[in-house]
Amino acid sequence: MWSSLPQATPADMFAKAFRVKSNTAIKGSDRRKLRADVTAVFPTLGTDQVSELVPGKEELNIVKLYAHRGDAVTVYVSGGNPILFELEKNLYPTVYTLWSYPDLLPTFTTWPLVLEKLVGGADLMLPGLVVPPAGLPQVQKGDLCAIALVGNRAPVAIGVAAMSTAEMLTSGLKGRGFSVLHTYQDHLWRSGDKSSPPSIAPLALDPPDLSEEKGSVQADTTSQGDMRRLTLEGEEEEGEVQQRCGEKSLSEATEDPSVGSLNPDPTDSKTLQEQMDELLQRCFLCALKYRVKKADLPLLTSTLLGSHMFSCCPEGRQLDIKKSSYKKLSKFLQHMQQEQIIQVQELSKGVESIVAVDWKHPRITSFVIPEPSPTSQTIQEGSREQPYHPPDIKSLYCVPASMTLLFQESGHKKGSILEGSEVRTIVINYAKKNDLVDADNKNLVKLDPILCDCILEKGEQHTVMKLPWDSLLNRCLEKLQPAYQVTFPGQEPIVKKGKICPIDITLAQRASNKKVTVVRNLEAYGLDPCSVATTLQQRCQASTTVTPAPGTKDILQVQIQGNQIHHLGRLLLEEYRLPRKHIQGLEKAPKPGKKK
Repeated sequence: MWSSLPQATPADMFAKAFRVKSNTAIKGSDRRKLRADVTAVFPTLGTDQVSELVPGKEELNIVKLYAHRGDAVTVYVSGGNPILFELEKNLYPTVYTLWSYPDLLPTFTTWPLVLEKLVGGADLMLPGLVVPPAGLPQVQKGDLCAIALVGNRAPVAIGVAAMSTAEMLTSGLKGRGFSVLHTYQDHLWRSGDKSSPPSIAPLALDPPDLSEEKGSVQADTTSQGDMRRLTLEGEEEEGEVQQRCGEKSLSEATEDPSVGSLNPDPTDSKTLQEQMDELLQRCFLCALKYRVKKADLPLLTSTLLGSHMFSCCPEGRQLDIKKSSYKKLSKFLQHMQQEQIIQVQELSKGVESIVAVDWKHPRITSFVIPEPSPTSQTIQEGSREQPYHPPDIKSLYCVPASMTLLFQESGHKKGSILEGSEVRTIVINYAKKNDLVDADNKNLVKLDPILCDCILEKGEQHTVMKLPWDSLLNRCLEKLQPAYQVTFPGQEPIVKKGKICPIDITLAQRASNKKVTVVRNLEAYGLDPCSVATTLQQRCQASTTVTPAPGTKDILQVQIQGNQIHHLGRLLLEEYRLPRKHIQGLEKAPKPGKKK
């Protein structure tokens, strides 16, 4: 598709400043043509995604420029960021676009140290590649590819493959691998908002954590851990990089279909695709038999997958339709419709729903959840993560300086932390000990100077002489400073002053008028943002990123493409069993039938 790119094209034509010739708003006809071109060049993008990338009404500009070596380039700018550029009638995405669609291009991985060289204008040489356990992506010479860094799937560069994957492996990973066209931190990137790459968790097929010895991809070292042969154009080669996949050699790893698979059943001799087909059908039948009710129909196919089928996936396994022979949910459901198990209709444009289920179909009536084999069960029990248990959260009260006289008789001082019941007991005992209970009406308490100073407003000092018990106790609690205690299962309680921040869910509008769901403060409840992001990515079938929350030092936020509050609410309330009072923003979930 991109093989017509001239071989003389320099590495990263935006490594140096370019000269702008013109900057004009796009015409309606050009906008439609651009959409058609994007659809043709990137067939994996759906209609909605093309509309997000090339919006119908938002401002979109065409910038014509000359690169520093004279190449004439057309850049399309949306929301202040360059999203696409055109060279020699070939259309390319920028890193800003790839951060929103990280799976748009086949992605190769390199080391963080290499990025500086790429930004400086170097091409990517094959010795600089990191080979994941599943092997390199399959590409042909001239294919456009993305380049990411170890540990983060967000691309930092795009380039054209100088040879096919087979030729790369045959060469022993030597020579030029990719002619780099554009990188993060180059001048094209600088023409946008200069945002940093989001943190996108690697897929299960990506290289494992480099801190783990087993199964990691390692590089030989010369001395004291100095990495060798991250070779780029014009640099001297200093030894060789040895790629390892656990205990397998590189050639063995690329031939073994089980390497890098998404948690296949280790006791199953079938191929990964056959296993995934069986798992897909199992989750489908389980969802229809045990979770979906007649009252749920019509049911969005996306809801069937995200809210029902994923929940039926056995522990230790991960459902990934892309790894099945069906590749897409719609194709799988077509097969199920041909078997007359379900009936699928497009009730609104581009949105399919299940409108009927034959619950008497033999495949549903005969379905039973298979028992795991003893070997499989042992492996899963030894490897699975501990299930999440919500913490016990208790409201507490802190004694301020203005109320120390009231509490000092009971042995407390400024800063003492008390439970609500303790506060009530202390106030009641104080009133009785100082003979403040009204003799004529036991429901009233006379206010002495200490109580007056502690709980009355300035205008009440000379007008309020008595208060009912409930009013006295409530005022006292209101005057104390808030605190809270969090206790996680099997751990010592953690006490902090102030109020615990709720898990905050918001909807935001990003470039190209697309909505994203943002959730923060997960850490306060013992939730790992990266784990939550991975779960949501599977449930919602949408891209997720984890980034530092703006204005904070150590708080991360999870961002999910689209309005995913419904899925998020089910996860937090039903699976993690967190109290609703500690979650804000659930009311922003899309109404039934409304497009996200």
